[in-house]
Amino acid sequence: MSKQSDSGKNGGLRARAVVLERFNEPLAIREFDVPAAPESGLVVACRYGGVCGTDLHLRSGHLAVPVPLVLGHEGLGIVHETGLGMEYDATGAPLRAGDTVMWASSIACGTCVPCRQHREPTLCENRRTYGVNRSTRDGSALSGAWAEYIVLQEGTTVVKLDDGVDPLAAMSLACAGPTVVHAFYERRPVRIGEVVVVQGSGPVGLAAAAMAQLAGAAKVILVGGPAARLELASAAGIGDEHIDIVGTGDPDEVLAAVREATGGAGADLVVECTGVPAAIAQGISLARRGGSYLVIGQYTDAGDTAFNPHQIVFRQLDVVGSWAFTGAHLVEYVKLLPALSARFDLGSLVTPYPLADHAAALADVATGSVMKAVLAG
Repeated sequence: MSKQSDSGKNGGLRARAVVLERFNEPLAIREFDVPAAPESGLVVACRYGGVCGTDLHLRSGHLAVPVPLVLGHEGLGIVHETGLGMEYDATGAPLRAGDTVMWASSIACGTCVPCRQHREPTLCENRRTYGVNRSTRDGSALSGAWAEYIVLQEGTTVVKLDDGVDPLAAMSLACAGPTVVHAFYERRPVRIGEVVVVQGSGPVGLAAAAMAQLAGAAKVILVGGPAARLELASAAGIGDEHIDIVGTGDPDEVLAAVREATGGAGADLVVECTGVPAAIAQGISLARRGGSYLVIGQYTDAGDTAFNPHQIVFRQLDVVGSWAFTGAHLVEYVKLLPALSARFDLGSLVTPYPLADHAAALADVATGSVMKAVLAG
């Protein structure tokens, strides 16, 4: 196990990183010193940093985050150095330099009311998140995964990957997978034999569809678009039926086709993964009477929407929200990776870009021309 050096530097090592300096302006590549591993922490050589829709919102200033900021809240890398006291990962497996790891993006404080009294660390009032609210001026500058190295602080949930897990497959659902684990484990599970409709064919929607299939759903209907995304999902084995609601002129006809695909009565469970407020009214109409509506995709505030609340009462729906995930949900996602990879072609969902091509990666994510972009450190 490596020890923290007295100089606080890692042998003069420097690392490039993609930095958000000002909202709505081009991102910059900057270079920073790589410090020694902090006590009970790690220095990790980033192999991949995921590009998430949230990063588009961060760049546009839709969330109150400090700048300058190294972006990247999804990551996978190789342990470069372990700090004093960092001997094991979250499962108790020994952790050494050279191991491939993933890490949870957030650290809950453990002392606020949601953490301590409500047992809801996802709702922590003081949550620190890599690539989101850790400024380059606050501790280590290398606090995002869009970099050649990242410094992981004490309290970070770190999970070692098995040797047989394809890193690209792991990155396909790096943020979406734990998010859906939280939603299905803690908020509303998928029950064996249920008919499930998933709204949205981005990474979160595909994670929800794939995990619903693993959980024993009788039928999973993926509703989204554009058509190329649905074709990619189908080729990867994700979803039983794929219905395009983006490339059609009449959404009402599409919704009628979705209801018909459920058997006519509607789905036992509808899972919203779009992030589009208008999808809420559509999703409520797709659930059967006595069914459930699980809302995952409205992570950032995209505005208000209109829907008929009578439909909630008439259908006697359970409407449940699910916010983000914790380190425990990342652990469960990594445990599921062998089963997910065996059944679904996850690697086919990922498009890698060099760190220098971050602008192209963001643009392709914005247009939906790729399913999952990752920056290769």
